[in-house]
This record gives sequence, structure tokens and C-alpha cells, in this order.
Amino acid sequence: MNLSDMLGYADIQQLSRIATVYQCECNGHSKNDLIQSILSTVSRKDVFEAQISSMKLDEMRFLNSLLFESRDSFSLEELVARVQQSKFGELEPPAEEPPPQKKTKRTSKKKQAEAEAPKESGPREMISRFKHQGWLFNGVTGTNRYMFQVPQDLRTRFRDTLRKKFAAELHYTDEPQVYRDEQMLVQEDIYHLLHYIYHNEVQLSADGSMYKRFSGQVLEKLAIQEELPSKGEWRFGYGRHFHHYPNRMSLLYDYCSYMKYFADNNLVLALSTIGEERLHNKPVNEMEQLYKFWLKLYKGPIPNLLALVHWMNSLAEQWVTVASLRKVLVPFIKPFYYDSADMVLDVRLIGMMVHLGMLRVGEHQEHGPVVRMTKMGRALIAGVSLEDQDRMFLY
Repeated sequence: MNLSDMLGYADIQQLSRIATVYQCECNGHSKNDLIQSILSTVSRKDVFEAQISSMKLDEMRFLNSLLFESRDSFSLEELVARVQQSKFGELEPPAEEPPPQKKTKRTSKKKQAEAEAPKESGPREMISRFKHQGWLFNGVTGTNRYMFQVPQDLRTRFRDTLRKKFAAELHYTDEPQVYRDEQMLVQEDIYHLLHYIYHNEVQLSADGSMYKRFSGQVLEKLAIQEELPSKGEWRFGYGRHFHHYPNRMSLLYDYCSYMKYFADNNLVLALSTIGEERLHNKPVNEMEQLYKFWLKLYKGPIPNLLALVHWMNSLAEQWVTVASLRKVLVPFIKPFYYDSADMVLDVRLIGMMVHLGMLRVGEHQEHGPVVRMTKMGRALIAGVSLEDQDRMFLY
């Protein structure tokens, strides 16, 4: 629903609070006057941009987490979790019971009631502010759940306004002399991985990984060369086999395992019937499946991955410097243990989008590293709507 529809369902108390935030001059006892005044004020470009400009960084992160979801409604628990994630380690401490206060004759009943009343703090306070600004509305669904929604037309305005704000800070360039484009290479390497397993007796160690001899031979057959992780290197969070194989190969291996293309047969890796069929016939929609798999797999360590991918798609329609993208996107990226926000951007986001054929990466003679979305990348993002946004675990 759009803002006008949700205002129509709101009670007069919420309308009054929204009108107060926007300093609307109208009859506060008339629901119709309140709605018309709010719509008239919010539709003004200067008012809308001023509201966004006054937002704190954690509020921007929270808002950003809601803009690209395919779902229309969120539970209170989900919103609280998103607010906590937006603080990047600055979570509100658990509420403590205030020490009992001695009652004195001088303490008025009103002051005593205010002191004893529970105060909003942390995530719920931010959610309340969004409600008072008319950016979140709540109601009961048919399943008797208390759900919140963002007006659809406001989502669009938020995305457009933020895009203009971010784009103004970016440095666009002409085409670099040299760039790398890996479109469709990942599909070919899925074939090479399955082909190698089909024609070789690949032995597995006790932890289920290929011995280094086999891993090295597989890497030699792939289009993109990678180095095996060094001994003792801390690697976790980005897939079941991430600590055994390099980034791109780990994604391919986990994807094939998820699709049941092969199985462990007494510590020997062997193709399944499905895997043999994939070996001889390339699926039509495999890139879409692989893109979905990557989003779900990496969503654990990067909760706002979907939003970051959409911003990359929106901001990198033309060649743009990585340095300027860094200034815009890094504030929205939460470090993940040993991965700094810069590393998440460079390796986990840009690097993997290049491997998936969604981004071209080049070296500009004057401006250094530059990137640009590919047609396939834009098509994947425009055409994919994940209904199941749950985090994926591989065991």
C-alpha cells in the first residue's frame, strides 16, 4: 500500500504525531484534514530531503535494510534485530531495573508516576521515531500477528533520493584501457569441476575436503587462477568449504554440493545422476540459481548484502572509481571478525560480483581501479526476487 492508503487506516493519535513532526498546520480533530496536510507536506521535495539529511548513520543503515526487500511486512522482532545490526557493535546495553526511590512527601504523584513509567530505549525508540515520521505503519495481519509496513511509494522515494545523494559523491570516468569481464566463466568452471570429478577418483580427507593434490589439479583447470589458503589461515563464515578452498572455488564447490551434483562415497567424491546430467546439459537458468545461492550463502556474515548489491547496480551503471564507491558504501558495511569493512567491499562484494560476471573491473590510467555493472548483472538483479530471505546454513 502507498502512504495515502496507510494514513487512511491510521488512528487520529498517530496522524497527530506525524503532523507534529512535519509541523503541519491543520485541524487536529479532523482525520481528513490531518491526512491531506500530511500528504501535502511530505510530497514537498525540500521537506523529504531535509528529513533524510537529518537522519543519523544508524538510522540510515536501518532504513537501508528495508528498501530492497521483496516482502511487504515485518514483525517487531525482525525490526528490533535490524536496528541492532545497524549499530555495528554499538548495541544498547540490556535494560537494568532502576534503584528503588524513597517516597517523600515533597514528591508529587505526577513526578512519581513519570519516574516509575517504563521508558523507550534503543531499538524500540528508533522504530517509534520511524512511526512518528510516517515511514512505518503497524497493524494486525490475518494470522493475528502484529506486523509493520513501509509505504511502497515512500520506498521508491527513499531509493531515488538516496541514489541522487550517493551519486553526487561518486567519481565517474570514461572506459579504462584494460578491464576484466568474467561473464559466463563461472558456468564453464562448474563444468570443468564436474568433468574432473567424473574422470578421476577424487579422494577426500576425514573432514570431507579434497586432498591438496586434487584441489591443486582442479584449480589448474579453472579459468580464474586462485591460490589455496595457507596453513593456519583463519577462514570461516562464507560457506561450508570456505576454510578449505579459495574464495571462488569454494563458492562453486558449495553450489555443486547444494545442488547435489556429487556425493561422498566412502571418502571418494563421485558424481550423482543429477551431476552427470548437468555435465552433459547446461541449465538455462543456472546463473540466476548461482546468484540466489551466493546471496543466501553470504547473507550470514553480510546481513545487508541484498541492499549493497542493489546500490552497486544503481550507482555503477557507468564506469565509477572504487575509491568514491568506498566512501559511499563502507559506512553501511559491518566488519565481520577478521574482515574489515574495506575487505568486505573489495573481496566479498566487488570480487565475488566480478566472479559471477555481474561487474567489470578495470584499471584507469588516471583514477585507479574502476568498476561497471554488466548487462547480465543488471538483468539478474532486476529479475530476481527472493521470497525466502532466511539465512542459509550448510552442514
